[in-house]
Amino acid sequence: MAIREIRIAGDDILTKKCKKVTKMTLRTQILIGDMLDTMYESMGVGLAAPQVGILKRVVVIDVGEGPIVMINPEILEASGEQTGEEGCLSLPGKYGIVTRPSYVRVRFLNEKMEEVEMEGEGLLARAFCHEIDHLEGEMYMDKTKDGVYDVTSDEEELIYDDEFEGEDNE
Repeated sequence: MAIREIRIAGDDILTKKCKKVTKMTLRTQILIGDMLDTMYESMGVGLAAPQVGILKRVVVIDVGEGPIVMINPEILEASGEQTGEEGCLSLPGKYGIVTRPSYVRVRFLNEKMEEVEMEGEGLLARAFCHEIDHLEGEMYMDKTKDGVYDVTSDEEELIYDDEFEGEDNE
């Protein structure tokens, strides 16, 4: 497969609604493989087709439990609330504080064009919402509480250090 160029905020394609996929074609299969390779190469947890310049309703996600390929995804149910940092491969070096549902149930087609329903909580729920927003031409930066901020190496160290606060480091 191939690594594709990720479109950056300001590119008009990121503001357009995507078209439904009606059948699995060789081109769509290649797109899915390329999207997975691109997401992993960029160390992301999700990628939507418009982020690589294709206006198809295709999303790939991996929050550490293996890849999920979603074709024509839709949110069936959402509940609860979580507020936290969110970033995007189309807005590199930035993050913002976004409130999302803490639980989401989605329906989509898999690579075999079979209907699947899946539930997600926490990071997976956030990823479902974030990537499906891309298919509607929406980006997280428009949903932030106070805009977006630059990620600095100091902040990355602080976040990392906070994870280990209170642990015995003998």
